[in-house]
Amino acid sequence: MAQVLEFKLPDLGEGLTEAEIVRWLVQVGDVVAVDQPVVEVETAKASVEVPCPYGGVVTARYGEEGTELPVGAPLLTVAVGEPEAEPESGSGNVLVGYGTSEAPGRRRRVRPTAPAGGSRVNGTAPAPAASAPAATPAEAPGGPVPVISPLVRRLAREGGLDLRGLAGSGPDGLILRADVERALRAEPGRARGRTAVAPAAPVPAPGAGEVRVPLKGIRGAVADKLSRSRREIPDATCWVDADATELMRARAAMNAAGGPKISLLALLARVCTAALARFPELNSSVDSEAREVVQHPYVHLGFAAQTDRGLVVPVVRDAHARDAESLTAEFARLTEAARTGTLTPGELTGGTFTLNNYGVFGVDGSTPIVNHPEAAMLGVGRIVPKPWVHEGELAVRQVVQLSLTFDHRVCDGGTAGGFLRYVADCVEQPAVLLRTL
Repeated sequence: MAQVLEFKLPDLGEGLTEAEIVRWLVQVGDVVAVDQPVVEVETAKASVEVPCPYGGVVTARYGEEGTELPVGAPLLTVAVGEPEAEPESGSGNVLVGYGTSEAPGRRRRVRPTAPAGGSRVNGTAPAPAASAPAATPAEAPGGPVPVISPLVRRLAREGGLDLRGLAGSGPDGLILRADVERALRAEPGRARGRTAVAPAAPVPAPGAGEVRVPLKGIRGAVADKLSRSRREIPDATCWVDADATELMRARAAMNAAGGPKISLLALLARVCTAALARFPELNSSVDSEAREVVQHPYVHLGFAAQTDRGLVVPVVRDAHARDAESLTAEFARLTEAARTGTLTPGELTGGTFTLNNYGVFGVDGSTPIVNHPEAAMLGVGRIVPKPWVHEGELAVRQVVQLSLTFDHRVCDGGTAGGFLRYVADCVEQPAVLLRTL
């Protein structure tokens, strides 16, 4: 007899606690294989296709597209044909926290009734029963509230919303973030229930034409990370103008020789890794609890990429061991993945130093915020013709402004200045790099 197994939203790693359903890849009634992707979700870091560790027939889906679910909430149920078919026997276990070794006692047989409060998507027949989420529905005022996500509770608390009087749209009455936001929009400014909290100060009414953009997804993650960087890192910035004429000529000569084209970003990355080999203090992070500076023996180079979904920082692993051609190819691959939203969480984390080419936006300089928990970031402005004294005479040269923002805990100004001066020397005289190859 078929058994119904419940597949919950797995832990996607990197401290992520929730994800938004972007697109369902299967319908109710479809037959799925072990580790077949069943849904595309968007986290604060990337879009991810989530594979199901069970093989069988999809009997129910939970959540409409656009719904945010906390980690551990049900995604779908699958009817498995053979009782002895263990879910861990075939799963590739490609995501963190799959929990595929579920105890047999958690299995449920197919029943003709739908789960209480379950959200059936694109199906007319009742959904089979499935195991309930960790939270239990409120049976009476003052009883337990069906909420899993701490973020949902905080959102309700800050909005003065009494969750005990709110009907959840999730499975078994689970209250989702969308339910709270919908309730707050429906009753703006009104104190709700016995838990309503008066604001600490008068809040002005929204102005005409005012637009409010939620800090969620990538935008929310960026806001949290930048705020943390400003709170924890005592940063400082130094900058210098450099004559990039010879670097541009060198790149043109390399690309004229045939073979794969070399990007300017790749050449700047080679300069960065050479400079970090001389000044390893800047390729580090601070362990605040141990009160130690941790210098890394490798360079995982992050680079800022602006996408339609927001700013992301993909990471080139072992950039110090790559040549200009390899760096060019990897920058291109990661940039395309960033634009299409297919970067994995692993490709967005683990950086030890960031290269920020803000010159593509047509600006000369910036004081970037350090990408926590890294210790430094090199900023590169636009390269434009400017008057410059070259070999004792005034000439028009290709000039760029370089800036270095660094964590003052890992080094003093002398080290930061030495790093930046070496970078500028390599930009002005690319032959300097030959000494490090």
